[in-house]
This record gives sequence, structure tokens and C-alpha cells, in this order.
Amino acid sequence: MKRTFSLAQTFGTYGLLIVAVAFAVFFSVLLPRTFPTGLTARALLNDRAPIALLSLSALIVIAIGEFDMSLGYMVGLTHILAVGLQTRQNLPWLLVVLLVLGVGLLVGFINGVLIHKAKISSFIATLGMGTAIYGVSQWYTEGRQIVGHLAPAFVDINGATLFGFLPAPTAYVIVIALVMWLVFEFLPIGRHMYALGSNARAAELVGIPRGNYTIGAFMASGLLTAFAGILIASRFQVGQANIGPEFLLPSFVGALLGATTVKPGRVNIWGTVIAVMLLAIGISGIQQMGGQFYVEPLFNGLTLIIAVGLAGYATRRRMRARAAER
Repeated sequence: MKRTFSLAQTFGTYGLLIVAVAFAVFFSVLLPRTFPTGLTARALLNDRAPIALLSLSALIVIAIGEFDMSLGYMVGLTHILAVGLQTRQNLPWLLVVLLVLGVGLLVGFINGVLIHKAKISSFIATLGMGTAIYGVSQWYTEGRQIVGHLAPAFVDINGATLFGFLPAPTAYVIVIALVMWLVFEFLPIGRHMYALGSNARAAELVGIPRGNYTIGAFMASGLLTAFAGILIASRFQVGQANIGPEFLLPSFVGALLGATTVKPGRVNIWGTVIAVMLLAIGISGIQQMGGQFYVEPLFNGLTLIIAVGLAGYATRRRMRARAAER
């Protein structure tokens, strides 16, 4: 009985990682010539780095019990500005990067103020902000692609390889995930954010400044989203308004599905990274088997439904366990 409980507990904690490994083995057996290759591994790491960053961005806000629906539109605007400010306004690439990161902070600040000061639901406030941002993107691009010469150093933000084998985007995800893990697990700020997400009123009563954390979380999320936009601009080297919104759903899938593993019932950094890799392996394998263009949105949509259900179940299970301990 004890062994059965231990196995169930292990699968409940690391089930997503086990499934990801099982997926990788399954597709490697079915597609031995194409799937278990360095080319596929590099493609998975490069292609999914922006989604991993955006999932971590979504995680920051979800941790305090809010949602950022402007995330996809924001990554659209920031990648457009990263290209347009260089090719249209002829600004130096480093200044462009700083300006784009500043835009991310500004939008995050406005979102936080709307939610905390104006008392607007985060879903409504960020959806409205996102729609406005999409309008700005359309205005700036005039409905056309923005193309032109980009500085080689800017292109290397995505294209560089570290230590001769590690793609730069993967290195960014690893470093940012490590920093976020340290903040959320070992610093008071992380514990306070989780406390706000669990019970905001109780957290306020013990002295946690809800307003500061709300605005700060949205600013941090905006900064990380802007960096993802820079990475996308460096990769595609073109700006267009229809790039961005399609990143919204996968980002939430990664964050919410990650809440079902490592620390079930709570969004967490390594669970999110594992969830993104699981999705990447599953989609890549299905596509290599001949899946059509609609496979990815279909897969992401169904996975989001499953993720929300499992995350809710894990949260209720954790609360029952705590109640039983008392």
C-alpha cells in the first residue's frame, strides 16, 4: 500500500516529465531517421524558446492570481518596433533594444495601474489593452510587412551559438528560468506573490502590499514579453501585425500545464519549462508523421482545456491535504 502511494505520488509530481520522455521515445521509435537527430533537437530548442519565455511571463502574473491577455499583442508590437525602429527610423540596434524593453515595462505598468488603482478585472483590462496595442501595430505597419537591413549584432541575438553547440535562445531560457526559480523559491518576494495568488485578502492582512506586487508583476511580465519580441524579431527579421496573437494560447498552455507537475496545484518555473518541451515534442512528432497545419492550434487548444482541469484538480487535492494535516 505504501509502495502504491509512493508511485502515485511520484507520478503526480513528475508525471509530465515522464510523459515528455515517453513521447520522445515513442516518436524516436516511429521516426528513427528524422526525429532523434541533432537537427530536430536544435529546431525544438530554437523554435520553442520564445514560447518558453512567454509562458514564464504569463506565470509571473498568474502567480498573483491575475491574467495578462495582452501578452500576444504585446509580443507583436515589440517585435514590430524592434525591426521598424532600425529600418525606418535608423536607430542603433542597442538603443532599439532598450527602447523596446522600455515599452514592455510601460505597458506592464499601465496594466498594473488599471487593475489595482482602477479596480478593473485583469481579464478585461489586459484584453482591452491588447486590442489597443494591436491597433497601434496596424497603424505603425500600415497593414504591410516591415523589412530592411538589420545590424548583424542584432541578428546574432537569436542566431548565435554558445560554447559551439548551445543555441543562444536556449541559453536565455535557462538563465531566466534559473533566476526566476531562485526568486520564487528562496526569496520573500516569491512567497509573497504565491500568497497573493492563494488568498489576496489574507496576504494584505499580514502586511503584503498588494498594489506594489500587482504593478511589479505586470511590469516584470511586460519586460520578459518585450524580450521575447526582440528574440522573434531577431529570428524572422521582419515585422508584421499578424505575428503575435498566435503566441497567446501556447503561452497560457505552458504556464497552466506546468502547474500540474513538480509542484502540483501551483504555477512553477520548472513545471512550465517541462510543459513547453512536452508540447514541442508532441507537435513536432505529429507534424513529422504528416500532421497538417491545423495540428498545432488543435493540440494547444485541447491541451489548455486538459491543463486547466488538471491544475484545478491538483489545487483542490493540495488544499484537502493541508486541511487533513490540521
